[in-house]
Amino acid sequence: MVIRSVEFAGSVVQPGREPPSKLPQIAFAGRSNVGKSSLINRLLGRPRRKVARVSASPGKTQALNFYEVNGSFYLVDLPGSGYARAPRAVRDAWSVLVRRFLSDSRELRGVVYLVDSRHPPTAGDREFVGYLAATGAPTLIALTKVDKLRARVREAGIVAPAALDLGVSEEQVVESSARTGEGADELLAALEALLEEGP
Repeated sequence: MVIRSVEFAGSVVQPGREPPSKLPQIAFAGRSNVGKSSLINRLLGRPRRKVARVSASPGKTQALNFYEVNGSFYLVDLPGSGYARAPRAVRDAWSVLVRRFLSDSRELRGVVYLVDSRHPPTAGDREFVGYLAATGAPTLIALTKVDKLRARVREAGIVAPAALDLGVSEEQVVESSARTGEGADELLAALEALLEEGP
């Protein structure tokens, strides 16, 4: 997939609200400190000129943010979970917003769920991936920040343990780095395949 154009199309902040239009959707989800916005910017060819909002403080994505890519589909940046510095009631509202979107959207073609490669998947990661399986949404796991791993850890292999822990196949797991661009081509190819498959 070649990224020719990216435009911010709007946000949804309440469950049940309609997206900007009926274009196919690929959603990105993960814990709020996993590097989601940085990876989105890398994939969209904007590592310097930011599209998705990047911050040193986790939890800045507080809505469903729709980015129209190539005029043909939406990349949807979902609110993170875990470390966001927000009241519990606010975080619970984000959770409802995300789950309603994932279960109700007829245009959703798949979900990329991000996991920090430096740590084993958390109970929250396993629960979220299990929820995605229950919805039937095709799911790809992106292990982020692999550039920060020691060589011996990479050599030992990180895909198989993560896949086993999350209950997915190894073919669903991609090693990635927003800093170096590793895994970007593989992820874009996977998105293209999901979009070609249709509903």
